[in-house]
Amino acid sequence: MRKINIAKRIKICFKPNDVRCVAGLELDEEIAYKTARAFVAFLKAKEVLVGHDMRLSSHKLRDAFVKGVLEQGASVTDIGEIDSPGLYFASGFLKKPAAMITASHNPAKYNGIKLVRKHAIPVGESSGLLKIRSLVEKNKFPSSKSRGKIKKKNFSREYVKHVRSFVSTKRIKGLKIVVDGGNGMAGKIVPIVYKNLKVKIIPLDFKLDGTFPNHEANPAKLENIRDLRKKVVETKSDFGIAFDGDMDRVFFVDEKGRAVSSSVIAALIAKHLCLNHKESVVYNLVMSRIVPLTVKKYGGVPIKEKVGHYFIKARMRKTKAIFGCEHSAHYYYKNNFYADSGVISSLKIVEIASLAKQDGKKFSEIIKEFQVYSQTPEISMEEKNKTIILKKVENFYKGWAGKVNKLDGLTVNFKDWWFNVRTSNTEPLLRINAEAKNEKMLKEKLNGLMKIIK
Repeated sequence: MRKINIAKRIKICFKPNDVRCVAGLELDEEIAYKTARAFVAFLKAKEVLVGHDMRLSSHKLRDAFVKGVLEQGASVTDIGEIDSPGLYFASGFLKKPAAMITASHNPAKYNGIKLVRKHAIPVGESSGLLKIRSLVEKNKFPSSKSRGKIKKKNFSREYVKHVRSFVSTKRIKGLKIVVDGGNGMAGKIVPIVYKNLKVKIIPLDFKLDGTFPNHEANPAKLENIRDLRKKVVETKSDFGIAFDGDMDRVFFVDEKGRAVSSSVIAALIAKHLCLNHKESVVYNLVMSRIVPLTVKKYGGVPIKEKVGHYFIKARMRKTKAIFGCEHSAHYYYKNNFYADSGVISSLKIVEIASLAKQDGKKFSEIIKEFQVYSQTPEISMEEKNKTIILKKVENFYKGWAGKVNKLDGLTVNFKDWWFNVRTSNTEPLLRINAEAKNEKMLKEKLNGLMKIIK
């Protein structure tokens, strides 16, 4: 297929939170090289950490990015094949800006570049990505008197020590867990993090393979955790864990093979972090009501925020929140440089489940406390007239007894149900979320809302 011109490709590739599109056709070595030069010039960086995932196009894009950094006069610390949270750790640990070559949970044909300042602070549209894009478009960079140097660094030992510091490893014992690596970075990271812990790991799709031969590394889609659910039941395991491609998200199924919502997992983690402590927890506005209710119940302070990792991380830093969470199964930790981590979250749940099993409780029993509401999976719709639709929905519901909130799109809260309609931060889509006190009410209310939207 013929490659489109560079101006159009730049426009397509630069998203609000990162650079991401179809590798080769849209995102190629030229854009990676120029993005690197722009990143160094924008930050006036002297050194950049660079990591990459296992996608087939990642090595070429990494090489092009490294070349751009070096020619712009900065040095490179190549930390090799790693998960995105591992790169965030390295950025925070060394206090250096960093770039990760990955397309996270997207299908095999995609790739991308995640950029962070030192301390793992994300670079997005409102924090420099637009300026970096402008430099790439102009293709004019400050001249450098010298070329940077490159060195390799393995952070495995420091990284394992760091993620394990979030739990008491002595408490972790007696569990049998199925882990689906999705042929992503979990196949490398899980074995070194869980080594010598007293749990039995049954691995699924641990071989690193950027073609994702078994299923997409996106556990948010039920069809992608079909094998995991089946294996948990077959092996009579305590529960199952599934990671996305770069491990910044993690999903769980109970011992009966039933998928567990991210809001339930967030509430479970928040309970144990807030217990007897007046800690703040930031959550995005489309998570279940059970999250803020749980935080309050166990002595914490819930703080609502817009959808998107940039907003969650910024609010956490501002409020010094101990924990942050999103409906997309991103879980953030204050002591992890406010960054998200799938592997830390998995360890937290393993620790909680270990203690519960010692008291004779199954995984389904410890999460039952939080399974109070019925919530839709996020619905995505392609709509050209998104602004018109939002106004139409607002006009219909504003005369009702609901409270209208415009923090992110349109949220309308009623006593027994709520909904949110917003535009996506990353795709040309309309996102719809709704929740009610029971399944019957949810179906009824959602049908009414969808009729208005359609």
